[in-house]
Amino acid sequence: RSIITTISTIMSLDNAKTVLSRLSAMVQEGDIEGGQTALSEMKILMLDFSGTEEEIAISASALEFGILLSVKDEDMDAFARNVAQIKSYYAAAPKTASPSTQRFHILGLNLMHLLVENNLSEFHAELELLSSTEASTPYISFPINLERQLMVGSYDEVLNAGAHVPDPSYTLFMDNLLQTVRDSIADCVEVSYKTMRVQDAVSMMKFDSEEDLLEYVQEFRDDWIVQGGELCFQPPKVGAKASDIPSKKLIAQTLSYATELERIV
Repeated sequence: RSIITTISTIMSLDNAKTVLSRLSAMVQEGDIEGGQTALSEMKILMLDFSGTEEEIAISASALEFGILLSVKDEDMDAFARNVAQIKSYYAAAPKTASPSTQRFHILGLNLMHLLVENNLSEFHAELELLSSTEASTPYISFPINLERQLMVGSYDEVLNAGAHVPDPSYTLFMDNLLQTVRDSIADCVEVSYKTMRVQDAVSMMKFDSEEDLLEYVQEFRDDWIVQGGELCFQPPKVGAKASDIPSKKLIAQTLSYATELERIV
């Protein structure tokens, strides 16, 4: 029986390696549908794994490719599921085993996702699990620096960081983060200025062209008026001014209440 079990295990591993190789190729080619099929096959094979060091490594590799695939597909639900699954395999890997070549890449993508979701408590909890050496790798240090820049309001540096991502897979998260930053800048601009030249707004919000800015205005700031090369910001709604409060009426009511209260006492 042990011989049969051993043969079955070897065949299962060989099959898993074949599917893993196909999954890797699909991810490299950007074949999302083919990659999802291969990943599903891998996850079925992983159910029969007994937890050997080699099986843990193969499973982690499969999920790493699954995470990269979900980024290509812009499927954040799948991304979160695969990240949750891979953590157990990272934790189960022997301390003596070298980390996979993709591990810091995957951890960095997860930090970017947490940053975009503004989940800063979990962001810092993840950082606590990393050594200073691990945190200094380009994949990890990039989101760390972004978070610091966001905290001090260095929006210009955040916008410029989009051109220096450590890997193209970070672009999806940067695009989402840039949208958030541009919204913050827009909120500040519309209460600080009555008007602004369109070209100045393009530069301030780091758009590539006036067309990109105008598209943003049309989609997200439809109360801004574009006229003669300038943006005109509608005055924000504010509370009542002191002059709007009927002070004489309030004083008369207060005196009336005081008089009634005195009579009661």
